[in-house]
Amino acid sequence: MKKKKILILGGSGFIGHALYKELCNYYDTYGTYFNNSSFQDNRQFYEYDLQEDDIFDVLEAVRPDYIISALRGDFTAQVQAHIHLMEYVSKRECKLYFISSANVFDAYSKYPSYENDKTLSESVYGRLKIRIENMMMRMSKKKMGILRVPMVFGNTSPRVRDLKSQLTANEPIEVFPNLIINVTNDDRLTQQVHYLINRDKYGIFHLGSMDLVHHEDFIKEVIKRLGNYHPLLKKVYTTNEDRYLAALPKENRLPKNLRITYQEVIDHHLAVE
Repeated sequence: MKKKKILILGGSGFIGHALYKELCNYYDTYGTYFNNSSFQDNRQFYEYDLQEDDIFDVLEAVRPDYIISALRGDFTAQVQAHIHLMEYVSKRECKLYFISSANVFDAYSKYPSYENDKTLSESVYGRLKIRIENMMMRMSKKKMGILRVPMVFGNTSPRVRDLKSQLTANEPIEVFPNLIINVTNDDRLTQQVHYLINRDKYGIFHLGSMDLVHHEDFIKEVIKRLGNYHPLLKKVYTTNEDRYLAALPKENRLPKNLRITYQEVIDHHLAVE
C-alpha cells in the first residue's frame, strides 16, 4: 500500500515539529520551515515564507493527502494562505486539518465550551482563528477538521521554556486566579492527531484535558515539578468571578486511551532536568 502523504505547515514550530516526529515513521511526512537553518538539509522540509511565498508551490511539490496547518505569523498573510489552501483542497482528493484554539470562545466566560457552541472572541488571536474556521465551515464537511487546542505544555514548549527562564531570573510570574482552563501536552496532542488521520476523521474536535483546573493552581503545580523554586506570583484579576477558557468534547470524544487529565500533563511530561 502506498504511504499516505502528509504536509505540516509550520513544521518547524513547537506543535508542527512535534507532529512531524509523531507521524514521520508511519506516513510520508513533509513540513515547512521558516527562518530555521537546521531544516535546510532535510529533504522532507520546504522553506516557506508566509508573507512572500505562494503556498501552491509547496502543495504542488508534495501533493499531500492530508494537510495540517499549524502556521503562525502575520494574521493577514495567514488568512490569505488558508484561502489558497481551501481552493486547493476543494479540487483534490485531500483533507485539511486546522490547529485552532480554545480562544475562539474567549468572550464566553460563564461555562466551558463544546464543539457546536457558537464562537465569539474578544482577542485578536481568537478572532483570527474564528475567521479561518468560518471559511472552513463552507468547505465540504468530509474534507476538513477543526482541532481546537487549549494551552499546550511539554518539556520543550514555549510556555515551559518561558517559565524556566522567569524562574531562573527570579522574575514575577503572572497567574490568573479566577481563570478555569483545560490543558494538554505535545505528546498526547500528536497521538490524537495521528488517530484522526489514521481513522480519516472529519469535523470539530476539542483536544484538551477532560477535566478543568484553575490557572493559578496549575502553574503552581508545574513550578513544583520544575524544581525547588520560590517564585513571586503576580496575580492578575480580570473579573471578580470565576471565568472559563476551556474547550471540552461532547460530540466527538476520542477513545479512552487518547484522553488526558491535567494531572497527567503535570506528572508525565514535565520531568525535572
